[in-house]
Amino acid sequence: MERVHLVSLGCPKNRVDSEVMVGQLRSGPFQLVDGPEDADVIIVNTCSFIQPATEESIETVLEMAKFKEEGSCKKLVVTGCMVQRYGQSLEGELPEVDHFLGTGEYHRIADVLKARSGEIPKSFVDVPMYIHDELAPRVNSWSKSSAYLKISEGCDHRCAFCIIPQLRGKLRSRTIPSLVAEAQRLAEEGVVELNLISQDSTAYGRDLRDGSDLGALLRALAKVDVRWLRLHYAYPIGLPKSFLEVMAEEPKVVRYLDMPLQHASGSMLRAMRRGVTREGQERILERVKKYVPDVALRTTFIVGFPGETDADFAELCDFVRAQRFDHVGVFTYFQEDGTPAAEMDGQVEDDVKKARQAELMAIQAEISRSRLKEKVGSVIDVLVEGVSEESELLLRGRTEWQAPDVDGQVFINDAPEDVKVGQIRPLRVTQAGDYDLVGELLPGWMPATSAQA
Repeated sequence: MERVHLVSLGCPKNRVDSEVMVGQLRSGPFQLVDGPEDADVIIVNTCSFIQPATEESIETVLEMAKFKEEGSCKKLVVTGCMVQRYGQSLEGELPEVDHFLGTGEYHRIADVLKARSGEIPKSFVDVPMYIHDELAPRVNSWSKSSAYLKISEGCDHRCAFCIIPQLRGKLRSRTIPSLVAEAQRLAEEGVVELNLISQDSTAYGRDLRDGSDLGALLRALAKVDVRWLRLHYAYPIGLPKSFLEVMAEEPKVVRYLDMPLQHASGSMLRAMRRGVTREGQERILERVKKYVPDVALRTTFIVGFPGETDADFAELCDFVRAQRFDHVGVFTYFQEDGTPAAEMDGQVEDDVKKARQAELMAIQAEISRSRLKEKVGSVIDVLVEGVSEESELLLRGRTEWQAPDVDGQVFINDAPEDVKVGQIRPLRVTQAGDYDLVGELLPGWMPATSAQA
């Protein structure tokens, strides 16, 4: 039985692909091991969204290649976005690698590992068409109580800064029955929270042409035995009314929306090819808040996009102050080869980008601190996730308006002995920081699934 070690880089969508590969390997003559030094086979699932991610992927591949000389590794396989982007040219650049699989080929992993040298091609890279379904074995590697659920793959937008359509292909939605079946399986494993992810969640179902959309999907998923359903990566244009209605009506659909806006200046939005104006974004946000007044909004912005002036940046700052988002991520633009923006005039200096990023994050920190202070003294439900990395004396958790990994968290003081990971318990907030809360659990708790009741 061959021992396999897998390294997964990049976004949650990539993590799901890695989990499907692990599921395939576990159902075959393979044993998963934690350390590369113990592996006969090493797999690196790469990211290549921007050049720094590509560089990290290459460094990781070269680091893993050392175990072909220093350890027991006999085969090194590289998968994912970097392979999709550079294709067979990687064969000459990385001769240490035995096989390359693109983003639409990861379902081949078990066959590739079983094959003998020379029996199959070294590279499998084609137009991405595959997306896993409920029949694909998958191992949730992230958390006992939370999991990602990939609802679609690919993107039909052509934003000037983004290479994702080249890496992931066109929109391909999974069917509602397929997603419900996978969600139920995760619930039976004890998962409490499902985080719905894709490249463009707003577009879910459009390609199926059977009436499927986000609203119908979430109503179906709400029948699954989980507590929280959370939507990520919603493109601002075309958010269906059915989704807003179900978020307002269905208790399991958390009052949280991740909607990347990228900028607020009209000239920047046009240059980015976002298909919307600042006024349009304001109307979209007003519509969301009309349906769900207490919604927590997360968004992301890019500063230093080609041609961004001081006036453009000032307008973005004004927009953030006016909207008072709950969570904001700010990224500096990276001049990425293969995108229209890379060829644009007016590239902004790196020091200007970093200064703008710091200024906008300082504005958001003040907003976040103010909003969280309003929670002090209130009682909120918290999903208990485990021991805090800050101190073994504290537990950590999240509210429904805090997504995993990207938002803040709740530090739990003096937790009772009966507390367990996966419980949703009432907590009284005692302190607030810039992004995190501190509190004490109150008596009583809700079992998240029947498996934990």
